[in-house]
Amino acid sequence: MPNTPSAIKRLKQSQKRRLRNRVARKIIKTYNKRTLAAVAAKEFERADTEFRATISKLDKARARRVLHPNTASRRKAKLTRDYHAAVAKAKSS
Repeated sequence: MPNTPSAIKRLKQSQKRRLRNRVARKIIKTYNKRTLAAVAAKEFERADTEFRATISKLDKARARRVLHPNTASRRKAKLTRDYHAAVAKAKSS
């Protein structure tokens, strides 16, 4: 446990930030799943809306440094790849 007042304050701040960051990361994962689920259900309009929302959430997380910028870019690229592949597969079948 921290002993000095400044260390106690830093501990409280880091706990608050940790909780806030965990929520932000969880929201991103949820949006990601929603996007791919909408494509699987062949609801392309909703899927497009969810896709754009997910990209927006990733950009915001990157700007707020919840995610490292390279991590956000990697996740955006992977989501885009998976999204377009799923749309192509759903439309062809």
